[in-house]
Amino acid sequence: MIEDILTAIPLGFFLSFMIGPVFFVLLETSVVKGFRAAAVFDLGVVLADIIFILIAYFSSYRLIESIKDDPALFVFGGLVMLTYGIISFVKNKKAKKNIDPEDPAELAKTNYFNLFIKGFFLNFINIGVLGFWLAILITIGPKLQLNPTRMLTFFTTVILSYFITDIFKILLAKQLRSKLNPNNILMIKKVISVILIISGVFLLSQGWFPQERKIMDKALDKLEEQQ
Repeated sequence: MIEDILTAIPLGFFLSFMIGPVFFVLLETSVVKGFRAAAVFDLGVVLADIIFILIAYFSSYRLIESIKDDPALFVFGGLVMLTYGIISFVKNKKAKKNIDPEDPAELAKTNYFNLFIKGFFLNFINIGVLGFWLAILITIGPKLQLNPTRMLTFFTTVILSYFITDIFKILLAKQLRSKLNPNNILMIKKVISVILIISGVFLLSQGWFPQERKIMDKALDKLEEQQ
């Protein structure tokens, strides 16, 4: 049991620092809206991860393999993320005209339910996350003898260590809040919107060019084997 926990902790730490849309939006939320808002957003992200783990665990291997490589899911996820990024960018551009630089609180209006849903869907629409958890399940499952208790302990530890590491990231990012003015906050929001747009285009490209994606994946696998 202790060995399973010690194996899971580094994976949770690594997962927390995987660079992607969620990583940047979490930091932005902490800087702009504070600790509580970022923690709620992160709980939504964690819920999506838990659902992915359950899907990977209770579904057959072949089903998950076919789902995670379905181009339509990449296109759908890419379109949602791209649309969200464009809408956010346009909203931020318009907001600049109406912002009073002396009223930063205007930018920090918080709806915790919306933040939770935002964190959930931002993670859930990225089908690559399902592939990641499937890979972990396939790799770790046999080592845990597919024992339900050991599997529960391992993945619970991964999620908890991931969430705790995120809490420290949120606290560090929050330290920047006092140094920001509304214009800087808007700039951060625009940068995050651009990152979401780029991530959406990347997901779309994986759906539109599935063969090229498979060739690239094989090339990367061979490169890792050589190293």
